[in-house]
Amino acid sequence: MPAETTKGLFVTGTDTGVGKTIIAAAIARLLQQRGVDVGVMKPVESGVDDPAGFGADGALLSWAAGVDDAADLVTPYRLRHPVAPAVAASKEQVRIIPGSLTEAYVKLSSRHQYMIVEGAGGLMTPLAGGYLVADLARQLGLPLLVVARTGLGTLNHTLLTLLAAASHELAVAGYILNGMPDPADLAHDSAPHTLASLTATDILGVTPQIVASDPQEMVIALAAILDALPTRDFLLRAIGAPV
Repeated sequence: MPAETTKGLFVTGTDTGVGKTIIAAAIARLLQQRGVDVGVMKPVESGVDDPAGFGADGALLSWAAGVDDAADLVTPYRLRHPVAPAVAASKEQVRIIPGSLTEAYVKLSSRHQYMIVEGAGGLMTPLAGGYLVADLARQLGLPLLVVARTGLGTLNHTLLTLLAAASHELAVAGYILNGMPDPADLAHDSAPHTLASLTATDILGVTPQIVASDPQEMVIALAAILDALPTRDFLLRAIGAPV
């Protein structure tokens, strides 16, 4: 089992496309810029053009953290089809073995002081049969950072994700609302306050919508935004990193 002393976060999303890869990479870059030794991992990545090497997400996370760990550790399972991992694995006749994921995590976490792990989809996304992202998160033992969008539907999605975390006995460090447009309509603008009134879970940031064609540019911009947030120290404390 993973070492209980490992510090970091398990980044999950309320839905696909909420920006959890960019958020995870931005946090890794923020830590790296503060002199923190941080490792990164995306245990299963779907939609990889060439599974022999890094996928886009694994490569971005590694770049952000400034690490040169092997693809087989950062992303032990890389699948071509851009669908739920269990579906892609079945299509490609790949067997995802939970023990292989935890084994890779143990190796990586022994090399780094902190770990940022990004899940696939949301907590209830199946990785293999009845084995869910939530099951992996529980095995790794890292607190959750939930990434949610800011628009219509986010109240339901975020509360359901927090409920799923509680039902799986997962510790939640907090949540980030990502992609606030400017100007914001009523649904976007009211989401942070409404969620704060409905849950005791800490809100660790509201990040703006960033328009950039290059994912690295987005990560650079978002890392600077996270560093300037009034909630930055709360985020660092959630990771266990020095403030």
